[in-house]
Amino acid sequence: MSQKFDAIYRHSIEHPEEFWAHAAQELHWFKHWEDVIDGSNPPAARWFAGAECNTAFNCLDRHIEAGFGGQAAIIYDSPVTGTKRHISYAELLDEVARFAGALAALGVRRGDRVIVYMPMVPEAVVAMLGCARIGAIHSVVFGGFAAKELATRIDDCQPKIIVGASCGIEVNRVVAYKPLIDEAINLSKHKPQHCIILQREKALAEMQPGRDHDWKQIAAGAKPHDCVPVEATDPLYILYTSGTTGAPKGVVRDNGGHAVALNWSMRNIYNMERGEVFWAASDVGWVVGHSYIVYAPLLYGCTTVLYEGKPVGTPDAGAFWRVIEEHKVRTLFTAPTALRAIKRDDPNGELIKKYDISSMRALFLAGERSDPPTLEWAEEKLGVPVIDHWWQTETGWAIAANCLGIEQLPVKHGSPTRAAPGWDVRVLGDDGHPAKPGEIGNIVCKLPLPPSAFPTLWNAHERYRRSYFDHFPGYYETSDAGYIDDDGYVYIMARTDDIINVAGHRLSTGGMEEVLASHPDVAECAVIGVEDELKGQLPLGFLVLKAGVAKAPEKVVAESVQLVRDKIGPVAAFKTATVVNRLPKTRSGKILRGTMQKIADGKPFNMPATIDDPAILGEIELALKGVGYANKQG
Repeated sequence: MSQKFDAIYRHSIEHPEEFWAHAAQELHWFKHWEDVIDGSNPPAARWFAGAECNTAFNCLDRHIEAGFGGQAAIIYDSPVTGTKRHISYAELLDEVARFAGALAALGVRRGDRVIVYMPMVPEAVVAMLGCARIGAIHSVVFGGFAAKELATRIDDCQPKIIVGASCGIEVNRVVAYKPLIDEAINLSKHKPQHCIILQREKALAEMQPGRDHDWKQIAAGAKPHDCVPVEATDPLYILYTSGTTGAPKGVVRDNGGHAVALNWSMRNIYNMERGEVFWAASDVGWVVGHSYIVYAPLLYGCTTVLYEGKPVGTPDAGAFWRVIEEHKVRTLFTAPTALRAIKRDDPNGELIKKYDISSMRALFLAGERSDPPTLEWAEEKLGVPVIDHWWQTETGWAIAANCLGIEQLPVKHGSPTRAAPGWDVRVLGDDGHPAKPGEIGNIVCKLPLPPSAFPTLWNAHERYRRSYFDHFPGYYETSDAGYIDDDGYVYIMARTDDIINVAGHRLSTGGMEEVLASHPDVAECAVIGVEDELKGQLPLGFLVLKAGVAKAPEKVVAESVQLVRDKIGPVAAFKTATVVNRLPKTRSGKILRGTMQKIADGKPFNMPATIDDPAILGEIELALKGVGYANKQG
């Protein structure tokens, strides 16, 4: 059934040096490696130690030298500004080399840090590749992020320069970025020497003479800069992910291993060919944007879509299908939350029928659990494989996936299929002993981790060791809970802190959400654990109904409670749910369950820096009061 995949997977685990050295041959190296893997300083593995390379060279110059300079590298599609633009590999190289020259003229050298704080515009990609070209380390911060959060990142990575834009453009508002940059610099102890600002007509920025430089002017006058060879083990970027303690964690990505793994993944996981159009509908501020809007498609020689819009509202729930038809997208990669938003507004898929989406071969989902009803809806309406796959900011690419480019394995709804080549995934109990097939435990990955996995946290190696490796020696702790079935399929049920303890029974909130999402009137849902004097914790559900549902909310709640009782049993003790208009989410679509839990329990909470719309928390508090919670605060 899976002989081809099995053989490749086994080779990657039993002979990782041979496997990844072979994959590395597709890329350009200024100097060959001394060791494929240097494991002399565990838990981190240093891939391709001794080698020299340049990620920007592998993304651009290499393809132009092979005769592909005229091919589109980026298709910029911006419904919020009414702009569409094709940028060829040759044009992109020219822009990147000039911007690299501008950075160098302002004193940026190999190893210096540069913060990029920009919307979804081609210049964001140019800034990232411009840094990579001269060996500078970029740290992209999601555009519009609060000044206080930007300031903590400035102090942690101490950038020489901030590259920003005057504004970001949302569906019905303009967000001025420059005042946020100015405020963040005022708040931070470290003061960047310069800012380069891209002026956008919707909101021009006030410039500070001597410190701030206009992007167009400085790039136009800059001398194009050649690629600077860097060590394969040198950092390419720092990407901050919110830590549970509140202090941001700066995930470090290297140059060599990252390029090898991402280039390998495009053919083997996503089944892409050079020159085809790949679209990751995410944002450059997140890891999906780093890996699959910018680096992987360009490393592999594809055309990448840079979309400045939303799944709904720009102008409607047919936006994604319009982009696929217009640009002949082969593979779409998005978050389940985007699909749920589309399904909520267009439950019968009427808008899909308006477009010719025959170019699309597959839809990949990641970022949070993909609930089976959403997967089934997409399979039925789109008629292509819908592939859930699982990975993390720390890994940079898929830990578990259905590797379409190797061999399509049978899809099991609720599972991201099997561990991808390079990843030795296990399930351990809290005591460190292996769990039985089907038994929920801690999902871990046996060391050494494959290429692209983070070698450290920026300026926090002890925290790296403590947070990810100390609990289960010899393994990387993913902090996800789940199980592996008899066929080796991995099931991610929840973050380990989303496992709730009801009268001594460990229950997955993800399992309950799966049941609730199967209700025909429910568009999306969330389950949290709330404090209970008798049972320790009890589950509490939030339901968002599909557009056009006429049934009384209390009837949907009663049916949902019965559904969980029927599918999971009385042990779940699921008796309370409330209907809400929307769920609080981060900008990347993750539901803020932890914050909702604190509101329910009447505990103080900090406003999450990544929240999409803070007003939703007030709506959630009102809904919770309606079912007897959120009353302890005052």
